Amino acid sequence: MMASLLLSRVLGILREMIMNWHFGQSLETDAYRLSFQIPDLLFYLVAGGALSSAFIPVFSEYLHTDREDDAWCVFNSVATLMSIIVGAFVVGAWIFAAPLAHLVAPKSPDAAMPLIIAMSRVVLPAQFAFLIGGLMMGTLYARQLFSVPGLGPNIYNLGIIFGALVLSHFVVPGIMGMSWGALIGATLGSFLLPYLMMKRLGSPIRLQMDLKHPGVRKVFKLMAPVVLGLSLPGVFPIITQYFATYYRQIGLNSALSNANQLMQAPLGVFGQSLALAVFPALAQFFAQDRMDLFRDQASRTLRAVIYLSTPVSVMLLIIPDSLVRAAFQHGAFTTADTQRTAACLAMYAIGVAGWCLQPVLMRAFFALHKTVTPIVLGTIATALFIGLTQLFLALNLPYVYLPLAGSLAAYVLVGLLLVYLSKAAGGLDLPSILGTWAKCLVAAGIASLVLFGFRLAEPSLIRNFHTPGQIVGTGLTALAFGWAYYYASRMWRMPETETIDRALAKLSKKTQPPESIAP
Repeated sequence: MMASLLLSRVLGILREMIMNWHFGQSLETDAYRLSFQIPDLLFYLVAGGALSSAFIPVFSEYLHTDREDDAWCVFNSVATLMSIIVGAFVVGAWIFAAPLAHLVAPKSPDAAMPLIIAMSRVVLPAQFAFLIGGLMMGTLYARQLFSVPGLGPNIYNLGIIFGALVLSHFVVPGIMGMSWGALIGATLGSFLLPYLMMKRLGSPIRLQMDLKHPGVRKVFKLMAPVVLGLSLPGVFPIITQYFATYYRQIGLNSALSNANQLMQAPLGVFGQSLALAVFPALAQFFAQDRMDLFRDQASRTLRAVIYLSTPVSVMLLIIPDSLVRAAFQHGAFTTADTQRTAACLAMYAIGVAGWCLQPVLMRAFFALHKTVTPIVLGTIATALFIGLTQLFLALNLPYVYLPLAGSLAAYVLVGLLLVYLSKAAGGLDLPSILGTWAKCLVAAGIASLVLFGFRLAEPSLIRNFHTPGQIVGTGLTALAFGWAYYYASRMWRMPETETIDRALAKLSKKTQPPESIAP
């Protein structure tokens, strides 16, 4: 999962690089970002994020307690009903795209509105693929099959890249090609691929609507709080793009999206991948009443996320301009675009560890069949985020306070989730988790000397080398920083380094020449 999501994040950044090279940060790119507001709102309103999270524990419970017929009855019933609901929502949102666009992007320039509406209508059907495909992927997760779900985001990104490079030459304006590419990628990667895998495994897929089945009722009972709540992880991107329009700066929505894309790379690799991988195990431990294993697995996973995400947070905070310049400053992307994006990235960087921890904590609650508590806590964090944003706007503070408000709210949410999960699971090893965090901060502080050295040498690098040299220099600096962090944390004898030690030992063994055999 980490490998596939790492590839997905790399492709995501490549997608943004191509888009920025071709279109820069302009009215068109702002319209493209805002065109996803309506589909994202639809996804949230039908509890898309929680649908699979509520479904997997119930499906796993039946599957791992020898009630396979019940498991597939739950899948078919939920999939059939949600297909009808999502289809109706897509049609309604397509018809009323114009008033919805004014609702989700109220301060956008009038010239951008026709583009926002047109591109929203193109990408709306992709939500059907995401929602129903998420259910199908849930059955694969429950059976410990991760390869096909891991390919979905990669195919989606490849679809958008294809749209930017190829389809953009056949549509007007050219940026519409990316919208069509998103629809193609979502259909192939998120819907068709898992469907074919399920058919290959002999899964009994059929139209069915047994709404009286206790498992079906339990799924909707678990996901109901998401519809009624406003959990920060689900609505943060929507709210951020909404309030960005109040600053009335062309290119700001694109800058926030680009900065968020760079921040999302560690979130996907170290947060979401571990959350997705550990979720079926936690659900199984709970179903088998092995709470000792549940607590141990949850604590170790949280420590691993902290260990992996902390150095990334420090790096993004210290050299955001270098990373943005290496990734995006090509073609139509200007120096001013780099400065604006880097300022946003530095504020996002503060919250990286918090954003990486919350998907693991959320899924731990879902594995316990508890969805009300995390959604209530998420709604509290969302209220804090909106309150801070409104305060910063009232004080006429710069736009960088918008991502800063999100980072602060993310840590408040993590703190609340940790306390309540510890109570629900019978006690997590909180001192060990907090101790790991403190050691990681010290190790990252020691390793950051590499980054400060790079900042001193960077002006010469920029002056004497073209873009490839800058990219290589930034990449080597990140690699050196990573090694410095690893050795500093190893001095603390942190158990999280043992996984890296084993991987390096295995790699070293593979690269050694085979011993000669005596005659």
